[in-house]
Amino acid sequence: MMPPPERLQRRLHQLVLLLWVCALLGSSSVVLGAAFNDYKINSDPGRALAVVTSVTPSRTTVDFQDEEGIYHSPPGGLLYPTGLGEGQRVWVTYSTKNPDLVKVENRAWTLSIIPAASLMGASSIIAAALWWLVMVVMRRFIRLHEAKEARRRPREALEHNP
Repeated sequence: MMPPPERLQRRLHQLVLLLWVCALLGSSSVVLGAAFNDYKINSDPGRALAVVTSVTPSRTTVDFQDEEGIYHSPPGGLLYPTGLGEGQRVWVTYSTKNPDLVKVENRAWTLSIIPAASLMGASSIIAAALWWLVMVVMRRFIRLHEAKEARRRPREALEHNP
């Protein structure tokens, strides 16, 4: 049976690996989600001139009129809004089947590759640092555990031998 410190080290390494895999899956889903949204828009596209109504760190909202004259303000905001300012007019492409799915014209899912790659790189560096930290800390802990066991064994031997 494996002593507890080695088991703890193995479990901590497994936890680091699990968290790293989750980060990789998350960053991959950023790219796949963007590609899927572009596919949905490009499968039934509409084009309109939109007005940027709000720009926040998490969302850029626009108002636009579709081909039937209905005004839309997608609650999820605009896809690929980098560089836009409030009050600006911009051409957008939207899905005529779901007008809440709208992106800036001539921008594509490939813009999500750099942020996803950055997330993958950062999570890999953090995972490597955590892996190393677990090794260093647990190595010291294992040595202390072994020293404690070594000191205890001679005492037990003396107690059992009269």
